[in-house]
Amino acid sequence: MKRSLRAKLTISYISIALLCVVLIGIFSNLYLERQFRSYVKSNQESNNLEIVALVTHQYQMQDSFRETSIENIGISALDNGLIMQVRDELDNIVWDAFAYNNGLCQSMISDIHRNMIGRYPNWKGEYITQEYPVMSDFKRVGTVSISYYGPFYFTDRDLKFINSLNIVFVGVALLSLILAVVLGNQIAKRISNPINNVINTAHKISKGSYDDKIEENSDINEIESLTSTINNLADILKLQEQLRKKLTGDVAHELRTPLATLQSHLEAMIDGIWEADGARLKSCHDEIIRISRLVGDLEKLAQYERENLVLNKSEFDVTELIKSLCMNFEKDAMNKKIVIQVSDVPVSLYADKDKISQVIINLVSNSIKYSDKGDKINITAEYEDRNAVIRVKDT
Repeated sequence: MKRSLRAKLTISYISIALLCVVLIGIFSNLYLERQFRSYVKSNQESNNLEIVALVTHQYQMQDSFRETSIENIGISALDNGLIMQVRDELDNIVWDAFAYNNGLCQSMISDIHRNMIGRYPNWKGEYITQEYPVMSDFKRVGTVSISYYGPFYFTDRDLKFINSLNIVFVGVALLSLILAVVLGNQIAKRISNPINNVINTAHKISKGSYDDKIEENSDINEIESLTSTINNLADILKLQEQLRKKLTGDVAHELRTPLATLQSHLEAMIDGIWEADGARLKSCHDEIIRISRLVGDLEKLAQYERENLVLNKSEFDVTELIKSLCMNFEKDAMNKKIVIQVSDVPVSLYADKDKISQVIINLVSNSIKYSDKGDKINITAEYEDRNAVIRVKDT
């Protein structure tokens, strides 16, 4: 299934954001829970020692165990999930949590077991009892037994903290998802819009609309390079199109005159107006050869487009060339009663004979075309300051 670049970028941003949040949540949860376990274990020992210290302090203050004071300490311990028992130096029970409230103790142990099994299905806990001596004047005066569900346990408050932490991670994940959708869509839009403009402009260029340019600038190097390349391509194609049209017009113009000349010559000879002598046939033959060369130039289209034509230079008498070419216009001149006069001064020229012929034919044909009946056309060739100068002058 194909999707737009904008959609793919947005989806990728969302996927990366969710993946990062999930990984951070998992590793953070594992790390924090491991640290929390260590904290619970160390806190357990601290609570035990604190209870022992309170019992010892009570004994030293009153020089005996007072059940009321011990009971207050034991009830406080129950609130923290600890079951306390205090015995005197003769091992007689001073105060016992089970004896005080057996139902509460059993319920507390059951709740702790349920909490741990609910969070760790494979968790195997056990009821642990640790005993601490009560010392006074460096003499053992009693024993404190503290029982709890171990090796560690989570109270309702602990589980509430852990669940709150997980809720925070879920909230961060949802917020990240929303930000990824909004920001990802905006970023994808900034990337995809210039590319869409390039695509639209390329379509217009393919249809010949070379003047449509991409005006929008981008701060992304690759996109800026792409738009610049498309704009340059439009300029190059426009230039190529102009050169093609110019080439087509030039070729049509260059072929039209010699073909018309040949046609008029052949028609004149067929109608018996002119005699098909060697000179006239040679003139027709020269025109045919020149047309063949013009057609051959079409194969060198690349040279035309680069406007870098190769000149085939040779030395020839330009006056003789003019006289030979003017024979091709005799019929047109006769029809309009135009007199063409060519000077007899021989002028040697080193140039491309075909290209010079094109120039002379264009000038003479235009002179005849735009002259009135009875006009005169003078063509001269002469040297001026070591240059050969050709002049075509009509009335």
